[in-house]
Amino acid sequence: MAKMEHFEVPVDDIARAQAFYGSVLGYEYEAWGDEMGMLRQPQGEGINGDLHIRSTSPHVTVVFTVDRIEDTVALAVANGGEQVGEIQPLDENSRWVYIKDSEGNMIGLYDEITAA
Repeated sequence: MAKMEHFEVPVDDIARAQAFYGSVLGYEYEAWGDEMGMLRQPQGEGINGDLHIRSTSPHVTVVFTVDRIEDTVALAVANGGEQVGEIQPLDENSRWVYIKDSEGNMIGLYDEITAA
């Protein structure tokens, strides 16, 4: 079963968005360079997310952890969804890909891989 992992918020201005999410929702921000960073709730409650410069996904996206991306993509396609782009490595132990659901909404998939 999939687990909601995090959310992604595309923005045009990182500093402006950082100030908004801090002031309005109380999130703390940790920069990961000039174009991306992590939004965290101060006491570690709830789900964290990231801010990133708007690109592939123009809307807020929810990302789910799955057991194996290929299996979940196949299920999505069989049920009226579609894969968006190729499966990408995040680091040596994890991968991600976007898919569209049956209604055209973009969601992200994430899995962890182990050496064979």
